[in-house]
Amino acid sequence: MADVVQYRLERMVEDFDDLERRGIFTNAEIREIVKQRRKFEYRLKRPSPLKQDFLAYIDYESQLDELRSLRRKAVSRHSEKKKKKSISDFAGVQKIVEIYRLATMRYKGDINLWFRYIEFCKQKRNGRMKKVLAQVIRFHPKVPAVWMHAAAWEFDRNLNVAAARALMQNGLRVCPNSEDLWVEYLRMELTYLNKLKTRRVALGEDKGSLVRDKKNVEDEKWKDENKELFMSLDEKEGNDDSDVEDVEDVSEKVDVFREKGSNVLQAIYSGAVEALPSSFELRKRFLEILEATDLAHSDEIRNTILSDLKRDFYKDPEYWNWLARHEMCGCISKETGVEFANPQLQKAIQVFEEALQTVTSSSMFEMYIKFLMETIAWSNGDNNDDVSASFNPAGDCISHLINVYQKADGTGCLTEELASEYVSLYLKLGKTHEAQKLAEKLSSGKFAGSAKLWLSRVYIEIGSLSTNSSPTKAELQSVFEVLSNALRNVPISESESLWLMAFEFYAHQRTYFDKLVEMSILSVAKGNNGSDHEFCLASVVVKFVLEKKGIHNAREIYKRFVALPRPGLVLYKDCIEIETKLASQGDKDSLRNARKLYDSAVASYSQDVELWKDYYSLETKLGTSETANGVYWRARKTLKGSADFIVG
Repeated sequence: MADVVQYRLERMVEDFDDLERRGIFTNAEIREIVKQRRKFEYRLKRPSPLKQDFLAYIDYESQLDELRSLRRKAVSRHSEKKKKKSISDFAGVQKIVEIYRLATMRYKGDINLWFRYIEFCKQKRNGRMKKVLAQVIRFHPKVPAVWMHAAAWEFDRNLNVAAARALMQNGLRVCPNSEDLWVEYLRMELTYLNKLKTRRVALGEDKGSLVRDKKNVEDEKWKDENKELFMSLDEKEGNDDSDVEDVEDVSEKVDVFREKGSNVLQAIYSGAVEALPSSFELRKRFLEILEATDLAHSDEIRNTILSDLKRDFYKDPEYWNWLARHEMCGCISKETGVEFANPQLQKAIQVFEEALQTVTSSSMFEMYIKFLMETIAWSNGDNNDDVSASFNPAGDCISHLINVYQKADGTGCLTEELASEYVSLYLKLGKTHEAQKLAEKLSSGKFAGSAKLWLSRVYIEIGSLSTNSSPTKAELQSVFEVLSNALRNVPISESESLWLMAFEFYAHQRTYFDKLVEMSILSVAKGNNGSDHEFCLASVVVKFVLEKKGIHNAREIYKRFVALPRPGLVLYKDCIEIETKLASQGDKDSLRNARKLYDSAVASYSQDVELWKDYYSLETKLGTSETANGVYWRARKTLKGSADFIVG
């Protein structure tokens, strides 16, 4: 190992001499470079060098070469003679290339390392790009990006279109299921045709471009519709036959590249669809390319692609959503928004209506409703999906949206999320009575267990109470009945907001507050809301009782909860925290209660290391050394992994 490292360092002597002779590095700096390189070389000669060793060596050499380049420029500025490049100017790049070669041979399967090697060769232009690309293709023929890199290098750097085309076609044979490869192949072919056309234009033999300029297209369309407004200044009454022939020749030349591009697109599209018949995204990307280029028969090709999409994806909601939004392209702007009578909007709505007849599903209704909500937001001058920020009803569109919600409800496709949005829509419109009736209907039927709908219903009930004076008994009873139904139907794990709202609303109504406490105990007994849930109802109730009625009532309540099966670790910890705070203030009963809670907790959760540590910490702070040692040895004896129980 030492002989090989020494041999490699000796081969660098000529480079170091050149650097010192030219004044780029001092003798001390060169010694430091030799020291660092020796360290890296020894790392690479280990039996199993790590990839990080190669990368660290490459980073060091890259920074060193950058420093050498900067110092060479500084030396050149102070020198009157222009010095030629010498061996040290190339040695740094050659060294990095050699390290990359060793790294890629060691880690042939690391594609990211290969790409990093390719980027370095592309940046430095050291003449090894072709060889590196051939190697990476040999080791990773199934990676589409490899073929795209190779083809791009041939097309952009070598200007060898034939080689780039051959690489892309070989890549498509090996990776026929790569969408990116098909799309990039089409773009390459169209780019090549556009370059040829641009060359003809530069020579004065042609005009125009294959790239479609939307502004120019709109201007030409307007001019065609208003021909009578324009008159040629050099218009002649008679046209010579020679002029007609020239015009025909020019039109033929113009059509050559457009026809060729059209044929290329159709051929690649057919191959791509055959290879990936179920890829919706691929056809969308082909259509985007078609609309961005000016090709012959583009309308016919567009209709073909659209008909193929409908034939193959008519049962996919994503297709209908895309098609409707495609109809709206260019219709919406921040300044003008969109009106409901807009023809393009009506086409989009027709698409969604047709989709509902073909695919009657919840996801289809969700996409339809989301589209209408976005349209309303645009109509209000808001580029925002959330129309609650500034909701200015756009009559017809709102009515249509409500009809869609009703249709979703009638077909049984109304989800919990859509139902909640349906109620919110009425509230935003200020139709509280309709929202109340709808929430009551939905929460009493299909969505009886929906926390969102019950929460909306309770908010509406509370909002409808008289604001000028305190609520009457009848109103309090009415709200309590709604809350009781909600809390009985909604699972404990999802009802956190409902319980919090109930306790906050009835905090000063002792009768109803006590009823809620009893309901919570029954709910915990039935639902076993223990430590498995983020929301611990028992803990919430204890805290509310402590706040409103004091520690004595809180102790009575938490003792009832603790007596239930599986009370939960969260409840134990919260109750212990309450008792510990009081014990730190000198309350001996609280310390005794805290110990009882810890004993009960470690009996149920005997392998919880943190719980034992907290128990030991309590005894060290508030107990005696004897009680602390007792807890320590109990923990060591009980815990299976007693080595984890380390106390400071």
